[in-house]
Formats: sequence, C-alpha cells, structure tokens
Amino acid sequence: MRKLFIAALLLSLLVHAFALFGIDYGMFGEPPESVPLKAELRALPPLPVPEPSPPPRPKPPVEPIPAPAPVPPVDTAAGLEAMPARDDAAANDALATAVADEAVSPPRPPAVEPVLSGSGRLAFVVVKESLGMQIGRALHQWDFPGDGSYHLSSMIETSGLVALLKPLRQEHESFGRLVAHGLQPEGFRILRNGKPRGDNADFDWATGEVRLERDGSVLKIAPGTQDLLSLIYQLAYLRSPENGSTIGVVAGRSYERYQLDSLGEEEIETPAGRFRTLHLRAAGETLTEIWIALDRQRLPVKIRFTDKKGDSYTQLAITLDISGTGPEMPSGKP
Repeated sequence: MRKLFIAALLLSLLVHAFALFGIDYGMFGEPPESVPLKAELRALPPLPVPEPSPPPRPKPPVEPIPAPAPVPPVDTAAGLEAMPARDDAAANDALATAVADEAVSPPRPPAVEPVLSGSGRLAFVVVKESLGMQIGRALHQWDFPGDGSYHLSSMIETSGLVALLKPLRQEHESFGRLVAHGLQPEGFRILRNGKPRGDNADFDWATGEVRLERDGSVLKIAPGTQDLLSLIYQLAYLRSPENGSTIGVVAGRSYERYQLDSLGEEEIETPAGRFRTLHLRAAGETLTEIWIALDRQRLPVKIRFTDKKGDSYTQLAITLDISGTGPEMPSGKP
C-alpha cells in the first residue's frame, strides 16, 4: 500500500513538472515567434524557343505637309501701350500676406487631462488556468509628471516552485506623451531575463511610422496606435469603450490591427477586492482580455492572455497603490 502511494505521488509530481515546463512566453501576452522559412534552390526548366515573328509590313508613303500661311506682323509698341500699368506696391503687399498666411500653422489640439496623475503601481498574481495554480507575479508602474509626458513599466516573472524549474522574467517599458486622444507612445522597450532581446520599437508621429528594431523595417501605422503596454492604459481614454473599436498595436516585432470588443459589465472578485468592471477583449494574433475597474480610474484589475495553443494566463490584482507610495514588489527571487 505504501509503495502504491509513493508511486502515485511520484506520478503526480511528474505530471505537474511536465505541465510547468510547458509554461512559455505566452504568459507575457506576446505573439509567438514566427517560424523561419527554408529556401531550396532548384534548376529552372529550359525556356521554350520563341517562334520567328513575321516580317514587318511596309509603311505607306508619307504625303508632304503643306507650308503654313504667313503670319502678319504684330505692332508690339501698340500692344504695350494698351496694357494697364502694374501696381508693384499692391502686388508686393498681396504676396507678403499670402506668405504670412502659409507660415501660420493650425493650433495644436490640447492634451487630454491624465486619468492617473502622479505615480502609482498595481501588483498581480499570475495563474495558469489549466493548472489552477499561481505560477508567477506581475507589477505595473506609471508616472504622469504633469508636463505632458508619461512613463509606463511592467514586470512579469515566474515565482515559487515554477521559478526553480523554469525561471522567466520579462520587462516592458512604454514612454511618450499625452495628446488629444490619450496616450501617444514614442518608444517601446523589452527586456527578457534582464537582457535586451532586439524587439524595441520607435514611433515617428510626424511621418506616421514605426521602426522595428528586430529587422529594421519601417511600417506605416494608423492614428492612435499603441504598444502592448500602453494599450492597457489607453482604455481609460476611450470615449465609449463599451461600443468597441479597432486599435493598431505594436508588439515589438510586429504591427497589427486589434479588434476591441466589449463583453459587458461584470462584478468580479480579486485578492484586491470586489470591482465593477467592463470586460474588454482585444483579438489579434493572440487574445487579450482586460477587465477595467469603472470606479477606480478604469485601472486593469484582471488581465488574461490566451496564446495560439489555447493556454491562458490570468493576472489578478492583489494591491492597488494609486498614490505611488507603497512598497516595491520584491523581484528576481522566487
């Protein structure tokens, strides 16, 4: 009987270990890595011999063009006397007025008031739903200094036994400005296990383009485009998120148009408390679901990422520190 119990225990440990090793970067909400294409060179079949073309048809004889009739002479002196005198001063004044009108650029739309002022942070536990257990933790921090700029950062890492078996840590950073429609990112940075992974992105709103570090490509982007991190906090600036919309999203190595759908209001329970939320779903190459607290500055209190394999990773808020004076979450150790 004792041997049977030990065997069952070992089998359970093996099953859990296998499941834990199945944890991958889907927990970060990123699209999967693209599979490299393999090229094979093959000799082309010989080209068919073209048939000889028929000889050109003879051209018809060209008839001579008759000479034009002589043009009578023009009295240039009389023409000049008939022209009205030009007012140089008036012409110069009109030109100066036109140049001044072109030099005045249209007024810039005023920046929207920040929903979150100052600094703050949100801490989460990360649960893999297929296991029904906590596998990690996450921390979001924001800073709106009041000069029209913003800075967002997030960290997600495995913890506990999972961190011993498969240590993973990823950090996202988004920075930019507040404009009339909300957040306008200027840069997006990614660190994996403390090292750059070559998936940064830089936005150029003067040209409406983004440059991806991964392959150096420059892509046209739609107005209002966000990055993976700013997308979560841009939801607070949407006029009617319950009606849904389409948002461009830069994910470090790609640019997609996400369809944002509203699944209605929900009362949810988290370790940080009970919240009245709006459940939103952003469908792209991966599926992102966000529950924003309608009575707490539309902060994300629950986030779920579902990858192409169907694995879901849910972040549940455990603490909300809107003042930004709370303790830092310990990081880097299980």
